[in-house]
Amino acid sequence: MKPELLAPVGDFSMLQAAMNAGADAVYFGLKVLNMRSMGSSNFSFEELPKLVSLCHENKIRAYMTLNTIIYPGEESLVDEALAKAKQARVDAIIAWDLMVLQKAIKLGLEVHLSTQASVANFEALKFYHNIGVKRFVLARELDLDQIKNIKKQIMDDKLDAKIETFIHGAMCIAVSGRCFMSQIAACKSANRGECIQVCRRKYKITDVEEGTELELENQYVMSPKDLCTMPIIDKIIDAGIDVFKIEGRARAPEYVKVVVECYRQAIDAHKKGELSEALKKEFISKMEKVYNRGFETGFYQGKPMDAWAGTYGSKATTRKVYLGTLSNYYNKTGVAEVKIESEYIEKGDKYYVIGPTTGVIENEMPDIMVDDNIANNAKKGQIITFKAPKCRAGDKFYKIVKTTDDLVQK
Repeated sequence: MKPELLAPVGDFSMLQAAMNAGADAVYFGLKVLNMRSMGSSNFSFEELPKLVSLCHENKIRAYMTLNTIIYPGEESLVDEALAKAKQARVDAIIAWDLMVLQKAIKLGLEVHLSTQASVANFEALKFYHNIGVKRFVLARELDLDQIKNIKKQIMDDKLDAKIETFIHGAMCIAVSGRCFMSQIAACKSANRGECIQVCRRKYKITDVEEGTELELENQYVMSPKDLCTMPIIDKIIDAGIDVFKIEGRARAPEYVKVVVECYRQAIDAHKKGELSEALKKEFISKMEKVYNRGFETGFYQGKPMDAWAGTYGSKATTRKVYLGTLSNYYNKTGVAEVKIESEYIEKGDKYYVIGPTTGVIENEMPDIMVDDNIANNAKKGQIITFKAPKCRAGDKFYKIVKTTDDLVQK
């Protein structure tokens, strides 16, 4: 069987992008008690039924994260979140705090054990399985042989258990993401979803007693590259892992579109025996266009000893430039209308249209109409119309431009 492809969702635009791109399931957080409380917009209690209904209408499974540490006095908030999840028919809860696990299981909700629990061996997996957990997001520090061994033990013991691993996205310097650096530096706990990513900055070593400073060849010594398993995706598929998880709830909708599409196509091509090295390189090149810190295969092939980002921020080969908001879309003619609020666009330029119902459209600019005349370009202040795939008034319109080295390092 093909693995389930699990996509990150931070808002409705990302949700639509994930569904359009071929995700089998999505995971998301509420505005409380999840590990992306700062970097992602997340969903309200009121939005939860709509979110889950959209997923189920499109035959997509919806998993809700309640994966932070839970402190005294928060039991009622946990109860409310779980009750809302059950009422909305959420397919599973992703958690690791034992209070959440017990309450979710008691309510009859399926539970997926978060990577925060650092399950790295079969005995630990069995312990959680005995209390009712059916899916395990394994520790990120396992190599492929160790994962295969755990999978074999599950099958040998005939356990009703699935294993899930990350295949793409941000990596953390801490063990399975359990970091205290942000807490110490700024009283913002990573284990409460408040990480300010101080590890991504430049650092130098200073001898406190004598003031001697050591210049490092790479000053980003705590900022790993992003995980990208595309170079070895065939080996990971063959390992029998049940679920492939993409990190990125705090990233942009176009990231979700591109990354999910690439892994969807890679998995399907492998199933048909058509996944070549050339095709994998093509997918990697596409994923390099959206947010990334450089790529590395993580721990799957052993400990990554030289996998540091080397720069701050994204190394994406393209970026998006906001041009305006669609004022209309004429369904009968398939024409979009927008007032250019900034910059300019030319015929042949690549563009994005992004919206909560549209998801992400990536296309090439056709003939541009300005004041009922065909134009090769349009600039700030002009109202333009152009042929476009189905989109909607209120969607955001962006030009896609190549990223210079200076922009990459901003």
